[in-house]
Amino acid sequence: MTDEPIALSPISETDLPQLEALLADPEQLRPFQWYGWRDPGRFRRTWAENGLLSDEWSLLAVRAGGEFAGFVMWRRVDVAANSWYWSIGIQLRAELRGRGIGTEAQRLLVDYLFAHSPVMRLEADTDSANHAEQRALEKVGFLREGVRRGITFRGGEWRDAVVYSLLRTDPRP
Repeated sequence: MTDEPIALSPISETDLPQLEALLADPEQLRPFQWYGWRDPGRFRRTWAENGLLSDEWSLLAVRAGGEFAGFVMWRRVDVAANSWYWSIGIQLRAELRGRGIGTEAQRLLVDYLFAHSPVMRLEADTDSANHAEQRALEKVGFLREGVRRGITFRGGEWRDAVVYSLLRTDPRP
């Protein structure tokens, strides 16, 4: 566990080079998030439009000891005309993983989303081989719901993902 204070904050203009570098480096995204080369300027353009904060999806910087460590994100998933939930995710710089930063960042994100939106359900999924993220989600209070078979294509093969959820009314550790 890290002794560094962990905080979330809006992405600042000075964070954009680090965000872009994180998302453009296969070594930073492996083994579970490298899906090939993408538009390198997409986040900078969206940041110029809305600061990466919208009603449909948003990104916040994860800061460890005040330094940019990665990001958390959430996107709205509509289920029915009057029902929706947030799907959340995280990406940390590779050298900062395994120190408890991701667990605490996701705990802060859960607190933020339940405090600032009327949502009942949060959902997260992760590669079935990503045991570290599965443990982090469980430490935050997420419950494993099941496996989505063959849901993502990465590295030349279809992969399974484990689905987790946390309801506003669930007990939290």
